[in-house]
Amino acid sequence: MDAKGSLHGPTVSSPFFAPGPSLAELDERARDIFRRIVESYLETGEPVGSRTLSKGGLSLSPASIRNTMQDLTQLGLLGAPHISAGRLPTHAGLRLFVDGLLEVGDVGAAERQAIEARLMAHGRNYEDALNEASSILSGLAGGAGVVVTPVRDAGVKHVEFVALGPERTLAIMVFADGTVENRLIRLPAGVPPSALVEASNFLNARLTGRTLAEAMADLAADLARARAQLDAAAARLVEDGLAAWSGGEAEDRALIVRGRANLLEETGASEDLERVRSLFEDLEQKEQLIQLLDGVREGQGVRIFIGAETRLFSLSGSAVIAAPYMTGSQRVLGAIGVIGPARLNYARIIPLVDYTARVLGQVMNA
Repeated sequence: MDAKGSLHGPTVSSPFFAPGPSLAELDERARDIFRRIVESYLETGEPVGSRTLSKGGLSLSPASIRNTMQDLTQLGLLGAPHISAGRLPTHAGLRLFVDGLLEVGDVGAAERQAIEARLMAHGRNYEDALNEASSILSGLAGGAGVVVTPVRDAGVKHVEFVALGPERTLAIMVFADGTVENRLIRLPAGVPPSALVEASNFLNARLTGRTLAEAMADLAADLARARAQLDAAAARLVEDGLAAWSGGEAEDRALIVRGRANLLEETGASEDLERVRSLFEDLEQKEQLIQLLDGVREGQGVRIFIGAETRLFSLSGSAVIAAPYMTGSQRVLGAIGVIGPARLNYARIIPLVDYTARVLGQVMNA
């Protein structure tokens, strides 16, 4: 994102990995053949042979093309799934293509309006906005949309329990940065209104001006000491409220994943299904995935991880396209992105992730 937080033009940054071949090592012929192979693979998912390239407008003989493809294979940019098959880009080849040859598209006006309307429709309900952002990406980009919820580092301003009926209450927590979070809590039958007030007062006295992470350990001890003075129903409310709010701590942050079914589309060969199965297992590794996406918070713009560049996706050979979403003052809140097979449509997904992250940041900062 640029310094002004513009909603135009994604900035793409690459994570640091051991350097592979560079474009400077390729002459014009090799670069053209390499680009055509990668573009064909990203479109079809199939290996590309020399005869296919010779019929596609290259004024070279199949033998000349094969020689160049062999050179690219020796550089580690292409690989062959079978001895007699054509060539596919390796993960190192995809990285070189994305960093040096990819022409990134733009988000169309209709999609921009749809993204803005869907995210801003949720007002200040940030939980719904985060879920919506993940759904937007899974729908528009294919693959699985993922969002890591923000680290809650703002102090608590106010806590209140509001009765919704005989057996339900809404626990409302207002933070110093203006955000509001609600949790629905079930009540035992017969809880008096005074217990709601007592529980609210207890938490306000101990939380106001402190972050949840700072106060959580002390609260448990305070509740144990104050249990004799608190009404039993109020003490139960405090306990239930603390359990509901524990999601604000870093280790319990939510990981929202939408669109897993998209990953099953266009999987025909058994090896494709095996890769998807591995990816589904990867998506269950919540802590590792959050750690990976938290790495996105350290950089500017969209970041891309391909296959073995991350330990998490080394077996499934998947790719991640992610970007941080942040406040208007450039304070990073979390990360949002798309996970899918390595042959994702990078040109389309990069600007979609970038734009959705920017709009989400505006919504969270409203």
